Amino acid sequence: MEALICRKLGDPTLAPDSSENAPFTFSTSHPIPNLNSPTSLRVRIKSTCLNFATGLQVQGKYHEKHALPFIPGSDYSGVVESVGPEVTKFKIGDRVCSIAYVGSFAQFIVAEESELYGVPDGCDLVAAAAVLVAYGTSHLALIQRAKLEIGQVLLVLGAAGGVGLAAIQIGKICGATIIAVARGPEKVEFLKSEGVDHIVDVSKEGVIESVKAFLKTRKLKGVDVLYDPVGGKLAKESLKLLNWGAQILVIGFASGEVPVIPANIALVKDWRIHGIYWRRYDANKPGAFGDPSKELLSWFAKGLIKIHISRSYKLQEANLAFRDIRDRKVIGKVVITFDDPKTITSSKL
Repeated sequence: MEALICRKLGDPTLAPDSSENAPFTFSTSHPIPNLNSPTSLRVRIKSTCLNFATGLQVQGKYHEKHALPFIPGSDYSGVVESVGPEVTKFKIGDRVCSIAYVGSFAQFIVAEESELYGVPDGCDLVAAAAVLVAYGTSHLALIQRAKLEIGQVLLVLGAAGGVGLAAIQIGKICGATIIAVARGPEKVEFLKSEGVDHIVDVSKEGVIESVKAFLKTRKLKGVDVLYDPVGGKLAKESLKLLNWGAQILVIGFASGEVPVIPANIALVKDWRIHGIYWRRYDANKPGAFGDPSKELLSWFAKGLIKIHISRSYKLQEANLAFRDIRDRKVIGKVVITFDDPKTITSSKL
């Protein structure tokens, strides 16, 4: 099978096998993984997402490390190609999606039946790959942790990115007033189409002045929930807009700079700070929030959330996708897609 293998840590924007510094090797003859339990399934991958976190893993900068060599990749969608003898929920040919800690930058992946979700009929299979991580993160942050309410003011940094766009759409479902922060006219125009209440283009204006002017026109005191996947100077400035009792959702640090939240200000303003790392909840607090993935896929089927794919790449072009992520050229998500097979020949084992 085709697979992209990380054999050394390094810059993911370098083309596979292009130099001794390139972290990736592209293989067309990597072994197809075998089923590893009676309840496991093999999925022929149709689409897999590229995430900012995946790029950090390849560089060895992520908080979770993986022994070399490894196949990167996390959220994916595809078609069940083979099933173990005790599998009951799925059959060959079913459309599914899931999350892996590694392994989805390949044509096939093996997963446990309990890890897979059926993609609802009528939903685009490529787009389904982008539901669980980005929207799962925002669901946990806004609904489970912040308990976002109708009429509250939600400020979303990095609003045109994958998790930012997910936060906007879930914020709208909750009935919040949404302020989106992004950079550049293309992203601003896209966010207008999402129906947000106010957009700050930080390439032209300061976030503090722009948001305060908007709040004044709406006779609102300040921001109730800050959704921050960016960090850095922008996060620091945004703290000046928060209400007493506001909540800060720490999603990530796309700017490369971890912000410092002054504890004395958090004390006197009764701020609540939530660290959001959705993928570790099942390991550390299994079942704590039910199964939000089912609700997200239901919303996806009803059109309440809409996945925006900026561009699709072939597996050997993954470095170009990581380059677009690095250069902030992405609106929504970027994905790797695999061609559909002409036939499915495997059977139940």
